[in-house]
Amino acid sequence: MNLRHESQVLKNNPLGDPYIRDLFVYLPPGYKESGDKYPTVYCLTGFTGRGKMLLNDNAFTPNLAERMDKLIAAGTIRPMIAVMPNCFTYYGGSQYINSTATGRYEDYLTQEIVSFVDENFRTMNNRGSRAMMGKSSGGYGSLIMGLRHSDIFGLVCSTSGDAYFEYCYPVDFAKAYRTIKGDPEKFMKEFWASEKQGKDSHAALNTIGMAACYSPNGTDVDMPFDLETGELRADVWKRWLEHDPARLAEKHVDALKSLKLLYIDAGTRDEFNLDIGARILSKKLTDLGVPHIHEEFDDGHFNISYRYDRSLELISQSVSR
Repeated sequence: MNLRHESQVLKNNPLGDPYIRDLFVYLPPGYKESGDKYPTVYCLTGFTGRGKMLLNDNAFTPNLAERMDKLIAAGTIRPMIAVMPNCFTYYGGSQYINSTATGRYEDYLTQEIVSFVDENFRTMNNRGSRAMMGKSSGGYGSLIMGLRHSDIFGLVCSTSGDAYFEYCYPVDFAKAYRTIKGDPEKFMKEFWASEKQGKDSHAALNTIGMAACYSPNGTDVDMPFDLETGELRADVWKRWLEHDPARLAEKHVDALKSLKLLYIDAGTRDEFNLDIGARILSKKLTDLGVPHIHEEFDDGHFNISYRYDRSLELISQSVSR
């Protein structure tokens, strides 16, 4: 089901991105006839993704709706409502957090979308029946919701979510520096103007996009390296690290301990080293006494939507009955 939602918190966002957005909602088989209330799982896409992409048609890989139909029919998961929000921006994404350079996307999710869904669908309106899951940047956003909004989302699953920033982001900095050529604004205009991108364009876009989220300067963006020489800027990088789940965990121990489910997984060949980040985060959670599940699988970062099955299975087992 596709709904249109008019956001108040995204009105007048600094990038002029749309504040009226599609919201895709999956309703389980029998929803219309049953009259029952259902748990909800919010599904966040990775960087450059939008909720609609979770419903893309693919001959070899089921989309999220097909995946859930199959899992429900097999009795692997209980019937649940799935919500697929759109938090895309001009820079490629929002990391699902508030930023003066992009807009209030954390508020958008927590203050608007949750209440909108609960008002329009028969949900089990409590934190113990409301889950958040996602991959890559979507996994990061899910972790942020668990860290800062455990009063809303009682279950969190992160697949290959951004963590331990030292290993996942700097690998792109040299490529981004060379591609941007000293002018991020010019790069962005050329990026949007052309359908054909250079081999390092994604590294540049990703770095600018993350800077817009982690190191905004008003409506401008502070890059993590000097635009003239490429030298790393320690002051800006320090601001990035303040958003790292591996560092945020110790500041939100009570919230994390209150979760009914905290699940973290990553592929052992992740191209952005997010398997190492997951290991580091898991060790810190263990040291802090935070119950969680940490798993690894033999794969990389891409084409791993099959891992949603595991998240959905754990969510189904853990939601309030």
